[in-house]
Order: sequence, then structure tokens, then C-alpha cells
Amino acid sequence: MKQTISFYGFEKAFIDHGRGNSFSYDGLKALFEHLEECGGDDMELDVVEIDCEFCEYESAVKCVEDCGYTDLTGDDDEDKEAEAISYLRDHTSLIKFDGGIIIQNF
Repeated sequence: MKQTISFYGFEKAFIDHGRGNSFSYDGLKALFEHLEECGGDDMELDVVEIDCEFCEYESAVKCVEDCGYTDLTGDDDEDKEAEAISYLRDHTSLIKFDGGIIIQNF
């Protein structure tokens, strides 16, 4: 049996599974919209799987640094962020939103 959920139901599922702090509100909303666009109509909601598969960062630079990539050559923060975004897009799915990014773990 299928059940369609709204963002509120998606958010509540994360809270109910003890994962309410895994993503910021804006990040979780961006993730919900991404999953809907990628065939969410036929997706089974598995909060633990989603939480393990995706990770939120405040910036792309912070993400690539945490992943061990330290070869950013940009002249300023904006150039480094653009370079980090390009690197991530070449290696994984990237969701940008106001306040940060979410990547699919790789």
C-alpha cells in the first residue's frame, strides 16, 4: 500500500526516528524536494537509509576538506567554493540551498 506524505510528514518521520537533528530545517526541505524530483512518488520512506546516504555541510569547501581533498586553488573564498562545488558535482549528487549543501555520501 502506498502513502503520499507532505514535507511535514517527512520531517515528522525524521523526528520520530530520533534523527530530527541530522539536517537543518532548510536542508531537510531541500532534501525532500530533491527526493520528490528524483522519483519520490515510488519511493519507500526509510529515514535511517536517507540519513546514512546524505550529509549536510555549511559549505562545499568544508565538505571537500572533511573528505580529505585539500587541493583547492581558488584565489578567494568564492573561487574556492565554486571549485569545491565543481569537484563535488563530478563525484556525487549535490543539493544546494540557502545555508549550505547536501551531498550523497560517496
